[in-house]
Amino acid sequence: MRVDLSVGGTWTDITGDVYLRDAITITRGRADEAARVDAGKCTLTLNNRSGKYSPRNPTSPYYGRIGRNTPIRVTVAAGPTALDLPGTAGARASTPDTAALDITGDIDIRLDATLDNWFTGGTVELIAKWGSGTDRAWRLLVQRGYLYLAWFDSGGAFLQPGTTTAIDLPPTDRLAVRATLDVNNGAGEYTATFYQAPTIAGPWTMIGAPVTGTTGTTALVAGGAPLQIGDLTGFTFTPASGRVHAAQVRNGINGTIVADPQFAAQAAGTTSFVDSAGRAWSVTGTAVGNRATRFVGEVSAWPARWDVSGRDVWVPLQAAGVLRRLGQGASPLDSTLRRRIPSRSPLAYWPMEEERDATRAYSPIANVDPLAVDGFSFAADDTLAGSSALPTINAAASMSATVPTPAVPTGQWCIEFVYFVPADSIPTVGSEIIGWRSAGTAIRWHVTARDGEFFLQAFDDAGGLPVNIAILVDGKFGGWVRQQVSVTQNGSDVDWLIRWDNIGGDAGQLTGTYPGDAGAITSIDTVFGAQLDKTRIGHLAVFATDTTDAYALADHGFNHETAGARIARLAGEEGITARVYGNVDDQVSMGPQRPDTLLTLLQDAADADGGVLYEARDTVALCYRPRTSLYNQTPRLALDYAAPGEVAPPLEPVDDDQAVRNDVTVTRAGGSSARAVDTTTPLSTLPPPTGVGRYDEAITLNLADDTQPADHAGWRLHLGTWNEARYPLVHVDLAAAPHLTAAAITLDVGDRLTIAHPPAWLPPDPIDLIAQGYTETIGAYSWDLGLTCTPAGPWTVGIADTDRVDTDGSELAAAASTTATTLSVAVTDGPLWTTAGTETPFDIRVAGEVMTVTAISGASSPQTFTVVRSVNGVVKPQDAGADVRLARPTVVAL
Repeated sequence: MRVDLSVGGTWTDITGDVYLRDAITITRGRADEAARVDAGKCTLTLNNRSGKYSPRNPTSPYYGRIGRNTPIRVTVAAGPTALDLPGTAGARASTPDTAALDITGDIDIRLDATLDNWFTGGTVELIAKWGSGTDRAWRLLVQRGYLYLAWFDSGGAFLQPGTTTAIDLPPTDRLAVRATLDVNNGAGEYTATFYQAPTIAGPWTMIGAPVTGTTGTTALVAGGAPLQIGDLTGFTFTPASGRVHAAQVRNGINGTIVADPQFAAQAAGTTSFVDSAGRAWSVTGTAVGNRATRFVGEVSAWPARWDVSGRDVWVPLQAAGVLRRLGQGASPLDSTLRRRIPSRSPLAYWPMEEERDATRAYSPIANVDPLAVDGFSFAADDTLAGSSALPTINAAASMSATVPTPAVPTGQWCIEFVYFVPADSIPTVGSEIIGWRSAGTAIRWHVTARDGEFFLQAFDDAGGLPVNIAILVDGKFGGWVRQQVSVTQNGSDVDWLIRWDNIGGDAGQLTGTYPGDAGAITSIDTVFGAQLDKTRIGHLAVFATDTTDAYALADHGFNHETAGARIARLAGEEGITARVYGNVDDQVSMGPQRPDTLLTLLQDAADADGGVLYEARDTVALCYRPRTSLYNQTPRLALDYAAPGEVAPPLEPVDDDQAVRNDVTVTRAGGSSARAVDTTTPLSTLPPPTGVGRYDEAITLNLADDTQPADHAGWRLHLGTWNEARYPLVHVDLAAAPHLTAAAITLDVGDRLTIAHPPAWLPPDPIDLIAQGYTETIGAYSWDLGLTCTPAGPWTVGIADTDRVDTDGSELAAAASTTATTLSVAVTDGPLWTTAGTETPFDIRVAGEVMTVTAISGASSPQTFTVVRSVNGVVKPQDAGADVRLARPTVVAL
């Protein structure tokens, strides 16, 4: 065990100051009976006799370098070996150039790594044979989940194809990636293909589609640079951060292996070795290590304690995960437009999201005066998804403000805003909806509305009209519209553009040119037409460029954004590291993002998708594990109750009603509802003993449309009526069963575990569980894991293959002895059982006994089943009327 403290930003080993009299206790994930994940915790005791850990002690060597939220890390030397990459400059493994590495034709590059920056950190360096000048052979990089293979061909052209979709990252963060290059695909072009796999051993799955060049065939440059993994020499990108397990380079696709560093096969501390291909590898700035991180968090307080003698001084330190800090004193985030537009550097911006009694509109941009208004009723309309409530204008309203001059003339400008002219307020006479002044040839601009049309006009100082255009396109009234007017100096002419976007719908634009100078916008000067009464307006901004994406998607609150994409975007906007696992495109589509606290918005996304938002174990970061990652998992940890020491006492299942929900209503926020009720199973709404009575739940989810609540209600009903016991504690004593360590330390929130050969007084089937959280205790001679678990059964779902749909209702038509191998089965509801021989064998469950059906006959009910009895070890006679069902029926996933 080792404890490191980030002292002044550098990890410093403080293990020698950790008191062994108190164990280190780590808690992560969801506690028993908790609906959501709590902030992780780590408690330990530090020797503070020297005052080293008193942050305000000026004689401490750490004075001024530790304090509130100082990062802390706990690791154990019990993991598999790998090349540790701390993400720092110079941390790499390399092998010198040799003739075998000078590949100019087809190439196959593979890397197996566990990284914390697959999706973060901009462009991340993975593996390359790349130097300067003519030594630039090839490189493999990853940028926010997309792989890129780059090379200079023999003709000097730089080529860089990339994946057409992002990698599908599993919750372990471990992924093997592969890039192949066919320099001549037989059709006069090259083809780059990308793959991923769980490990370098495969199996390989193609990422997106192959990328075929359009410039002819290619050839790599041999070069003389070394082959490097990690921080690549001469690059200014972000070094990979995490662990590399193995890599391979092959001459030809699936060709001869010319480099084969297997870091997992090296001893901890190794800094040089020779691989199976004869390449001599050296490790600099790091080493091959076997440390497994058990907790990374932040120390929020440094309480000093001492005994009455003053000879024993200690700090009972408690660190917490990032969820604690994010939940402290958090104010609601602004609307999506209010957040997005200032990030695009406008010269001036007025959101107009003021409270009801406001008399002017504030600007969040420094040195920009408020917008002077008259005839505005603020906070009157909150129907624009990307905004807080905006004002309506009354008859003869006006607005005005000065726009700062750009520091450097750009010859471009753009003005943009949103508006809503009600269908019953379309003016019949020309009515100004926006007006402004500029310092160019056209000094006065305005957009007016009349009889369902818009007009853009610009006047010069002589009263001429360099711009005078009618806009006849439909759809500019009766809903929220975003309008933009921009100009660009083009030699001695000015190109102008007017664009409108029906928010969430169609868009259109008109363009034109006039001779003269573009100038710059100097002020807002609008006198609204009297007939525009009830019009809504807001988010007025001026830019020193002619194009901007400041409003795109934010205007409708990122409606239809998937849950994972929303979590990733919000975390990025707030400067928080977040790992979103799985394919975000397969996750649930959400409704618009409304103002709320960051954690609430993140949890709303997790709730909508049905996944788990939790903290990373190896860094200060958030993780999102989508619902689909919980389906059909391979067990991360396989325990055997009959094996000595594998399951420590107590193992106490709880058969209660904590999670029972048999009447579920799901409402889409701002939309419709759907209800699902169980009226047939043992946990149905029927009164006992047929059911358990009504356990209802009503939940509101931020979903994208009204077609979704029915599926969500059905899925939540499925989870709430799963008829198995939960296990609040599964105790694994790693000190007594060290052979479990390698698997146990990989287990994390949401992973599956099994317990074989349960005691005779429990059901005979293996206990199949999902780890919702755990408490880990590390002492001088002890290491315990206490896992909080729920049934894994409801997460076993059907796939598009040969799964079977369960009976609607069947029972034994006659009693059967313990040894009977034919059963008479009556169908009480739905169709008959199949008699096709190709459909057998399959398992059924009758009153707890699992039987294998080998044949079925009978064209009417009752039918005759030929069975193998007591497959799960249950031996019992069966009574007439006993329920007959598939042992493992297919569940349709959400």
